Amino acid sequence: SSSALLQHLTALLECSVAALVTLLLSDPVGSLHIRSCPVKKLSDWYTMLYNPSPDYITTVHCTHEAVYPLYTIVFIYYAFCLVLMMLLRPLLVKKIACGLGRSDRFKSIYAALYFFPILTVLQAVGGGLLYYAFPYIILVLSLVTLAVYMSASEVEFFKDLLVRKKRLVVLFSHWLLHAYGIISISKLDKLEQDLPLLALVPAPALFYLMTAKYTEPSRILSEGGNGH
Repeated sequence: SSSALLQHLTALLECSVAALVTLLLSDPVGSLHIRSCPVKKLSDWYTMLYNPSPDYITTVHCTHEAVYPLYTIVFIYYAFCLVLMMLLRPLLVKKIACGLGRSDRFKSIYAALYFFPILTVLQAVGGGLLYYAFPYIILVLSLVTLAVYMSASEVEFFKDLLVRKKRLVVLFSHWLLHAYGIISISKLDKLEQDLPLLALVPAPALFYLMTAKYTEPSRILSEGGNGH
């Protein structure tokens, strides 16, 4: 619906502006570049676990962020997202209130208030793990969500994708995520070897369309009942 689309666009605007402001305020200020310390190993993200104990009794808490600002910049980004959401989302809800039920008006805000603390804890605890596993997480999640969406939408043939524009938008969005994951993993260090990997982007969707008819539940049940 138009109300849901407006909420998605507003959320995208909030996240984009928050990311832009975060980058502009990071060192060097006013630039979209980040001056950061190099990451050499996983322990660089958890310096608080390596405080020295000179006499093996007293721990000296003197460690700092070794990967600055890669660890704290995420918290700053979440803070700006939260502030922008509290400023913009109520205005949007007021504008589209007539198209939403009383219980649906603030669902997006309540959901964000749940998700931001969860994301903050994940970054605080697993920031280093996310840094190294992020490309693989993106790739796996995009594959899983694409399969779930196409299954829930009962897409079995290519023509089913053309019935609604939304399905094509979702498909192309997942293809972008696939491409991003592949590029992040390969880093395109050797273009002549890595660029052909992008040809694999449509492979999951094509594989699903080719095999969906063989895994259709009603067909499996009917064949099972016939003793095949």
